[in-house]
Amino acid sequence: MGEKYVIVGAGAAGIAAAARIRLYNKDATVIMMSIDEYSHSRCMLHKFLGGERTEEELSFTEPDFFEKNEIYWGKAQTALGLDTGKKQIKMENGYQPYDKLLIATGAVFGIPPINHFRTASNVYGFRDLTDAQKIDAAVREKNAKHVFIVGSGLVGLDVACGLMERGVKVTIAEMAPRVMPLQTDDTAAKAYQERFEARGARFLLGIGASDSIVNSRNEITAVTLSNGETVECDFVVCAAGVRPNIAWLEGSGLAVDRGVTVDEYMRTSAPDVYAAGDVTGLSGIWPNAMDMGRIAASNMCGAAAAYTDRYCMKNTSNFFGLHMLTIGDINAQIEGADIYVKESRGCYKKAVVKDGVLKAILIQGDISHTGHWQYLIKSGINISGILTRKDVFDITYGDYFGLDDMGEYQYTI
Repeated sequence: MGEKYVIVGAGAAGIAAAARIRLYNKDATVIMMSIDEYSHSRCMLHKFLGGERTEEELSFTEPDFFEKNEIYWGKAQTALGLDTGKKQIKMENGYQPYDKLLIATGAVFGIPPINHFRTASNVYGFRDLTDAQKIDAAVREKNAKHVFIVGSGLVGLDVACGLMERGVKVTIAEMAPRVMPLQTDDTAAKAYQERFEARGARFLLGIGASDSIVNSRNEITAVTLSNGETVECDFVVCAAGVRPNIAWLEGSGLAVDRGVTVDEYMRTSAPDVYAAGDVTGLSGIWPNAMDMGRIAASNMCGAAAAYTDRYCMKNTSNFFGLHMLTIGDINAQIEGADIYVKESRGCYKKAVVKDGVLKAILIQGDISHTGHWQYLIKSGINISGILTRKDVFDITYGDYFGLDDMGEYQYTI
């Protein structure tokens, strides 16, 4: 029997790593463990919450992925600790030894330090399938009619969509003055807000929760706002930030910062221990997590590979049929930057250019044929010459193929 590869976490990074390990090593024992019983895409959790998909239909792997690749999957298991000296993981039901280990435990939601929020029985997050299942049960079993949501980012609006599909009234509190504050500007935010409000959602912008009221069953029944208003609710969902899931590694001796510290080969500070995905704190987007998983697995199998594409300032969204793409910090106050805006029927575009280099772009409406923007931004390609002959929003890959970061062609065709 070959080496024993153990992966903790069955998300994007973990699944990608398992497939890569099996590709390189046909004889290895590959073991995955996760708190969930289904592999699932976090991006689709709102469809489960809204009743559009079952747990099985959230999977992003082939139905026979684990069987075909001879991967043992220990479901509904929580990792409690790590002993790098003995090379074993402490699980709820015992210890799991390893030869090579990949930590891919993702991230967990945070709960703000508001009175009762961290102790009440009806406060939920919306990060994993287990969170969505708890919310689903709360709606079904308690016949919830009104939910208070903290945060109007992508996660908060996903929760709101899922609940509204089931006829639940939602109130969404956001400390910022607009919805999706990190991904939108005022114009793009207004378009989304209007669509949500037209379907019954209530937004409390620039307002936070300051206190809450609980009943004899330790359930929050109302939230008190910073402006003194009280909003009644059946339960609360916290959707205002996440952090790498590293609490279980306390005492392991692994170097950690915001997340597990890794080098360019995804190696941690302990021999034969690697980390990938959200748990590293490097990126919170799906493609990057999969890349990290594949890179980590390659190195675990002895095929040296470096993780170099660390650009992660990209978000896409689709609420009520309105698509949006944001790359870079669209709200950055960059001195001397040129701001380009273009509005047409059903489409809004905004670009930020500094010294001939595109720094950020927002496209709301038709986001087809926009894959080249991330490459253009992260590569820092100078487009000054292109802008003298065409609109920034009309730039295609063909316009800058072969240009270096000074706007000069590296070669001629």
